[in-house]
Amino acid sequence: MRFEGILRGRQADRPDAWIENAINTNLALIMRFALTLHPNIDAFRNAIELPRSNIQAKGQINRLKTLKRVVYGRVGPNLLRVLKLPLRHTD
Repeated sequence: MRFEGILRGRQADRPDAWIENAINTNLALIMRFALTLHPNIDAFRNAIELPRSNIQAKGQINRLKTLKRVVYGRVGPNLLRVLKLPLRHTD
């Protein structure tokens, strides 16, 4: 809940204390997440403070990669239905 508060409140000065507390817990998943976050703390602070995001670019790249796989025949019809991409029949 504290981590969510840091994110929603855009409190970029508070992750250090949360990371230290999380590393000292007995909860393996939280410890591992905190240890992974610690070396990337500057990027994490930027994500909290700055209003910009590259999520739109990543979404477009993912869509293009999916279409590329379709073109090269690496995606079958079942996955196309799941992805809701048009399935073309070549007769």
